[in-house]
Amino acid sequence: MSFAVKFWGVRGSIACPSPDHVEYGGNTSCIEVKVGAERIILDAGTGIRNLGQELLKAGHKNCHLLLTHTHWDHINGFPFFTPAYVPGNRCHVMAGHLTDIGGIRQVLASQMANPTFPVPLEVMQAELTFEDFRAGDSFSFYEGVVVKTAALNHPNGATGYRIEYDGKAMCYVTDTEHVIGKPDQNVLDLIEGADLVIYDSTYSDETFEAKIGWGHSTWQEGIRLCQAANVKKLAIFHHDPEHTDDMMRELEAKAKTMWSHCFIAKDFMEVEI
Repeated sequence: MSFAVKFWGVRGSIACPSPDHVEYGGNTSCIEVKVGAERIILDAGTGIRNLGQELLKAGHKNCHLLLTHTHWDHINGFPFFTPAYVPGNRCHVMAGHLTDIGGIRQVLASQMANPTFPVPLEVMQAELTFEDFRAGDSFSFYEGVVVKTAALNHPNGATGYRIEYDGKAMCYVTDTEHVIGKPDQNVLDLIEGADLVIYDSTYSDETFEAKIGWGHSTWQEGIRLCQAANVKKLAIFHHDPEHTDDMMRELEAKAKTMWSHCFIAKDFMEVEI
C-alpha cells in the first residue's frame, strides 16, 4: 500500500544546471506520485526526462500526467519523455485551465511544431489521450485513489491538486500568488488536513511586494496556510533559479525556525506520505 512522492524537478522559471545548484537541484517542476503499483505525474518540466528513463527501467507502461498549467517551465520536458515514444505504453494527459482556448493537446502540439522543435507530437507512438477539465472538478483513475482540484491565482490560470489514497493525502499547490493578509480560501479548502503539501515558495515575505503580479508566493505564506489548515508537513518548492545552494541552506534554517514541520524539496528526494 505504498504512497510516496519523488521530486524530479524543483525549480521554477528555468532550469539552472551549475556548480551552485548541485545540492538542491536545477531541474524544473516534475513530481512522481506512487500510489500502490501505479504512477501519477505532476507537471512536465525538465525533471520529467530523468523520470521517463526510470519508468522505462522499471517497466511501467501506464501513467497519468496532471499539469498545473502550461508555462514553459512546466511543459518543456514533455518532448523528452521517452515512454511517450514507445509503442504499447499509455499516457493520459490532463489540464484544468485550457477548456475555453483549444485544450491541452493543442498546446503541447504547438510546443513541438516547426520552427521551435523538430519532432512533432505525432511521432510519439504510445497511446496518448488528452483530457481537459475545469479546476474544481474531482476524479479517480484507480480504485481507492481520489484526485481533487482547485483553481490557483496565476497568469493564464493554473490548477492545484490533492491526491488521496489509503486514508492519506498529498497536495501540489504551485504557481499561485497570495494576497497579503488574506489567506487563499481555495488553497485552504484543498489542503485541509493533508499529510504533505508541496507549495510555491519562489519568494520570501521580504521580496514579495516587488514581484506582485508575477503569480508566485512565499515560503512564509506556505507555512501560514499549512498551520491554518492542520497540515502535517510542508515541502518548500519551485525555487527561484537565482537561489544557490548556499542561499537555500540559509532559507531552510530560517523556515525550520518558523515551523519545524517543513523542509526544502530537492531533486531526487523521495518522501513517504
